[in-house]
Amino acid sequence: MNDSDIPDRIPVSCPSCSPDLETVHEVLTATEGGGTVTVRCSECSHVHKVQPEREREVTLDVVVSQEGESFTANVTTPEDETIEVGDEFILETDEVLSTVRVTSVELDGQKRREEAAAEDVETVWTREVDNVAVNVTVHPQDGSKNDSRSITVHVPGDYEFEVGEIEEFGDDEIEIDAFVVRDDASGYHRDRYEMDGDVVFAKDTKRVYAYDQQTSAWSAW
Repeated sequence: MNDSDIPDRIPVSCPSCSPDLETVHEVLTATEGGGTVTVRCSECSHVHKVQPEREREVTLDVVVSQEGESFTANVTTPEDETIEVGDEFILETDEVLSTVRVTSVELDGQKRREEAAAEDVETVWTREVDNVAVNVTVHPQDGSKNDSRSITVHVPGDYEFEVGEIEEFGDDEIEIDAFVVRDDASGYHRDRYEMDGDVVFAKDTKRVYAYDQQTSAWSAW
């Protein structure tokens, strides 16, 4: 640990005014090469020396799914950090900088969990959520399900789909009828929404259902 590793202020107990509870201390000097740090208590101005603990970290394998393809990267995190399905974090490598969401946590022996301490995790399975592909089932205006078709739209992860709204994607003009939420999405109370005004982020969407607004698109001629 060197001087650059120590922040300007750290929480430690003060032997003068707070021996049992941590208070904010101003860092005055740090020993070359790490070790002892001289600090001043912000409560009583007492100056004393402490030896801050170095936070132990682990390196995790991360598999990122991105529109049908996947790649592997590594991240470093505190060993007592909890990794949980639905968590989002920024993944930065030489090839990519993107936001990913945890979809599964794998422990030793290929055991899958909803959450686990980082020190127990073998692999973190994720998907990229900056930009996503959303599957849309489009029904003809007459409501017939036999002639339904599927399209895939590519939008930013924070793009909003709202039931009752009309959207245009390329040559397609559709009215949103309902949507199904992904299992790894949080903040939703049910899987399917179909009331006017219901909103979902694209990154949280498993599938959107809509009605075609272009009558000619369903003509046989």
